[in-house]
Amino acid sequence: MLLPQQFIHHVYFWLENPDSTQDHAALLKGLQDLSAVPTIHQFHIGVPAATNRGVIDTSYAFSWLAVFLTPEDQDIYQSHPIHLHFVDTCKHLWNKVVVYDSVGA
Repeated sequence: MLLPQQFIHHVYFWLENPDSTQDHAALLKGLQDLSAVPTIHQFHIGVPAATNRGVIDTSYAFSWLAVFLTPEDQDIYQSHPIHLHFVDTCKHLWNKVVVYDSVGA
């Protein structure tokens, strides 16, 4: 059961070189390392599912879902050294990032 104050941070990444298995592996490793930020309550690293409906965008390479118990925990994550290191060392791998943040309705 999700608590109403939980903060959901969902990020979609498009690779600069989508055919590069090395870049794919490097971003996956970066996301796995990112999961060590202590304020993350739950996380999920995903790739596009094999679904085919008009409303589904499968053009991204990875999705990163992080669940925080509070918005303040997400604020800590944003400035945490592990997060900053991830951005610094992996930003060359992507050419587009889209973020969807949400809180309980």
